[in-house]
Amino acid sequence: MDNQLNELRALAAHAQNRRTETGIPRVAMAQGSIPEHELAAVYDPMINLILRGSKLMTVGGRTLQYDPSTYFVMSVDLPAAGVVRPADNGDPYLAVSLTLDSGIIANLLADLPNTVKKIDDSSGFSVARVTPELLDAWVRMLRLMNHPNDIAALAPAYEREILYRVIEGPMGWMLRDIALPDTALAKVNLAIQMIRRDYAEPLRVDDLADSAAMSISAFHRHFKSVTALSPVQYQKQIRLLKARTLLISAGYSVTAAAYEVGYQSSTQFSREYSRQFGQPPAKDAARLAQTLRP
Repeated sequence: MDNQLNELRALAAHAQNRRTETGIPRVAMAQGSIPEHELAAVYDPMINLILRGSKLMTVGGRTLQYDPSTYFVMSVDLPAAGVVRPADNGDPYLAVSLTLDSGIIANLLADLPNTVKKIDDSSGFSVARVTPELLDAWVRMLRLMNHPNDIAALAPAYEREILYRVIEGPMGWMLRDIALPDTALAKVNLAIQMIRRDYAEPLRVDDLADSAAMSISAFHRHFKSVTALSPVQYQKQIRLLKARTLLISAGYSVTAAAYEVGYQSSTQFSREYSRQFGQPPAKDAARLAQTLRP
């Protein structure tokens, strides 16, 4: 697999130290020391392949580490914090990702026999061992960056192959469940979208459970299993991440940001913000704004 990884590294060599679009739908890359504020974010469902270095991804109380020998799958929108590390020889971190589209996955599943076996762990994110077949599909996909006229015709086929290789692997059930409407994972995902849409409103867990056609206790259990967070914790992290964006990018005051994202007390907001990001809101925003200046 070394030859495949070396070619992928060469193809992605012009990636920047932020999300870098490739010109291929849903495929992006990043290289170097990613700014801290970009690594604490709500991550879209994705397949993430490390080409060099390693990454730690923390969701709730669960932390996973992965490197070029593995790949990471996140099947639902999750507030997470990441830490990237260079390779042992000092070469910068380098990775590519494919944002998941449940419609494309559903169309692929319609052409496949339902032989995927669900594992005991029902988390919405995990890490698995990379295979030569998966790397082959990624190589063909990234080669399209050098042949942009071929993207429209060939990228959909290579995307289906990447998804197929993941479906054939230990996390295939995760892609299957997110694309089928009656699974617990899909129902939790629906609740996640409701929380994200109405994050500034008071959280009504009973309404979320009703929408998922679950009892409140079953909904709590499935939600925590998928996200490593309770619904209240999920909403809190969404609020704090949104407030951080308002402080840094929109120039909101601490009090204005607190009320904008749904807090009734700026004191409580500041306390929870400090616990989440390690510094009071104003100090954290000033520090990050300084790093963003040219």
